Amino acid sequence: MGAVRKVVSYLGLSGVDHYDEGYDDDEHYEDEYVPATERAARRWRANVDSSRIVMVQPLKYNDAPLIGQHFRDGQTVIMDVTGMSMSEATRMVDFAAGLAFGCEGRIERIAERVFLLAPAHVEIETT
Repeated sequence: MGAVRKVVSYLGLSGVDHYDEGYDDDEHYEDEYVPATERAARRWRANVDSSRIVMVQPLKYNDAPLIGQHFRDGQTVIMDVTGMSMSEATRMVDFAAGLAFGCEGRIERIAERVFLLAPAHVEIETT
């Protein structure tokens, strides 16, 4: 027996064990295919009051997780970036646009440097 085979044998990789027994929790798995977008919508479905709107005025890009947390919790977020420098405000808007896209929500500009982030279950009407 060669050195490589001894190492493989020692590590227990020499043979494949076949198991005929099934798992005890097979019945817990869904047989239906669910698209990733639907799974994401279920995960981010609002467990909170959807009529609640959160106003956030970030002063630096490090405040982005706060916006993300409110949005992922199903709350509508108004983000006012007037207190930020133009470069940081651009980064924050890029973050918010990616967040809205990733969670299948929407982002709308409602005023100069003020944006509305709406989750998928919130309907926005413009007139």
